[in-house]
Amino acid sequence: MEKSLFTCPICAAPLERGERAYACPNGHAYDKAREGYVHLLPANKKHSKAPGDDKGMAEARRRFLSGGYYGHLLAALCALGAEYAPPGEAVLDSGCGEGYYTAGLWEALGRPPLAGIDLSKPSVRLAARRVPEGEFAVASAYHLPLADASVGLVLNCFSPLALDEFRRVLRPGGAFLYVVPAADHLWELKQVLYDTPYPNEEKETPYPGLSYQEIQAVDGTIHLPDTQAILDLFQMTPYFWKTPRQGALRLAGLPQLDTTISFRIHVFRKQDRP
Repeated sequence: MEKSLFTCPICAAPLERGERAYACPNGHAYDKAREGYVHLLPANKKHSKAPGDDKGMAEARRRFLSGGYYGHLLAALCALGAEYAPPGEAVLDSGCGEGYYTAGLWEALGRPPLAGIDLSKPSVRLAARRVPEGEFAVASAYHLPLADASVGLVLNCFSPLALDEFRRVLRPGGAFLYVVPAADHLWELKQVLYDTPYPNEEKETPYPGLSYQEIQAVDGTIHLPDTQAILDLFQMTPYFWKTPRQGALRLAGLPQLDTTISFRIHVFRKQDRP
């Protein structure tokens, strides 16, 4: 058995990681899946039978991101992580999805201790395959199965902003990278989907206990060469759930698409004192 970054979701005691299961000193045990991840989402915290992205959405995300379309964002995250993350300290990717950013950041930081969590079991399964040396769990960002002040860097890409939990698990001086879409992100795609698209809201919000370091812009244009790539991107976005049928049909009829990508990375550091 070896010490885990994860804690027991029932009693918050430290977990130890064995070959087939995680266990805590109070007798709670959690089986490891074949891919190595563990399920740490208690039944009373699940709000649906299968929360998070389904298998088709996870596979679409894997195909799209593996195509390198968001490579500029990954490169920026790696550079910021190298600049702000305390060397060798544990990293948490909250809402890790299928592990594209998780794996890239982990490599860039010299393979530190790594934890990734997501509500989606199909996504976590893919992430665990991508970084077998890391620890991955089906878990909620609002009830992170990690100890207080146990990580030096938290990454959050387009995922729920569980500020109280991020502050709790970050050690003083640790860094928080928060990625959000900028005003014109995917503007040309939205023009196909909607009759009157509107820009995303951009704002700079200070958070207690965290000090703003910078906001880095990542902008560019990507060429999607075929319908599969277009639909994979569509399936990754919130628009997938709220687009009128006619808009979705227009998009599905496109043979290719050039669209703006525009991200903002908000960089924070946890203050030594509240």
